[in-house]
Amino acid sequence: MGVISAVTGRAPLFRDRRDAGRVLAGHLREYADRDDVFVLALPRGGVPVAYEVAIALHLPLDVFVVRKLGVPGYPELAMGAIASGGVQVLNDDVVSQLPDAEQWVAYVANEERKELERRELFYRDARPRPDLRGKTVILIDDGLATGATMRAASRALKEQGVAHLVVAVPVASPETCDEFRGEVDHIVCAFTPASFAGVGQFYEDFSQTTDEEVRKLLGEAEIRLKNDGRYSAK
Repeated sequence: MGVISAVTGRAPLFRDRRDAGRVLAGHLREYADRDDVFVLALPRGGVPVAYEVAIALHLPLDVFVVRKLGVPGYPELAMGAIASGGVQVLNDDVVSQLPDAEQWVAYVANEERKELERRELFYRDARPRPDLRGKTVILIDDGLATGATMRAASRALKEQGVAHLVVAVPVASPETCDEFRGEVDHIVCAFTPASFAGVGQFYEDFSQTTDEEVRKLLGEAEIRLKNDGRYSAK
């Protein structure tokens, strides 16, 4: 690769997210061709990664949309999150410190739900949300830094009755990867570099994934699975 990271002084690990997905797929071969497994991506950046995993392993692909519930006036501080399927999880440590917490949570959740529903409608293009109860789910993003969004998604999926939850990423902070070992059934971090300043430093191309690209990849994955004769509407 021709680009050198200013942080590490080395070439990035991946050309782009799809290259990272092909690498990650090699660490998930045990789940290939199974009828009880779904690949879920955290949009938007996780979708190109998850697309390559789903194609390589002949598995269905969908998105799991999560929206953080930021404290009004302090949007980076999360009160909790809402996720696909009407699930809401709260950060009790933060909520317990807020005056009028119930009203603030309801207000912010209502605003974020509008964006969540907009994204789901656009991404799925009328395809139904999969029933994940009793299934094995591989939940994918383009990397783990603090892991806050992934943690919220994991909690939400457990509330939906997922039988076995696998979190899989191409690159992660070693500390965050270790933390997830006690939170999910299986954690796969393809690379855990000792020097970790942010996910983007490990990609040559870390340009933003668009809504249109998410929709296109989901549609292509469905078509390829149908052509493989492994499509199930369950």
